Amino acid sequence: MKQILIVAVLLFGVVAFTTKESSKKPTAQATEIHWMSLDEALAAQKVKPKKIMMDAYTNWCGPCKMLDRNTFHDPNVVQYVNEHFYAVKFNAEGNEKVTYKGKTYTNPNYNPAKPNSRNASHQLSRYFRINSYPTIIFLDEEAGYLTPVKGYRSPKQLELYLKLFGENDYKTLKTSADWEAYQKNFTYTFE
Repeated sequence: MKQILIVAVLLFGVVAFTTKESSKKPTAQATEIHWMSLDEALAAQKVKPKKIMMDAYTNWCGPCKMLDRNTFHDPNVVQYVNEHFYAVKFNAEGNEKVTYKGKTYTNPNYNPAKPNSRNASHQLSRYFRINSYPTIIFLDEEAGYLTPVKGYRSPKQLELYLKLFGENDYKTLKTSADWEAYQKNFTYTFE
């Protein structure tokens, strides 16, 4: 009888602990960024205007994979990007056909025998002057070019740019001194 009582107490403790811990979890928050193609994002902008954040990556790029794994899976980044941007994954050396600003861009020199190694640069990559990977391109609500952000960024480092464009703070920056002051006074909230 004593053993049954001990087992019951232990089970009750595990159930109580599990219930208490599960009540601390956030409710129904997306765990993934809702990625789409540029064509899909441009079509979505016509229905509901939002800025576009485009991740220009390549299959062979190590920092691109780190950006995806570490930054684009961070809960703060996921939540903010999904709320404020249309997120686009763009293989800067891929063979996707893309229409942007009335012109169609392809990769006529794409070599299908080299899908996971260096390949020819996509025409849209050249249009945006992407010369290093990863590069995050920000576009406004009408798909107008805002700026590139080159290289790997941690969630905290990317927060500065996400909020700069997501909150329209960029519209108040006129000089490099304004930009320096913005960076200095920025309050980070992402871990």
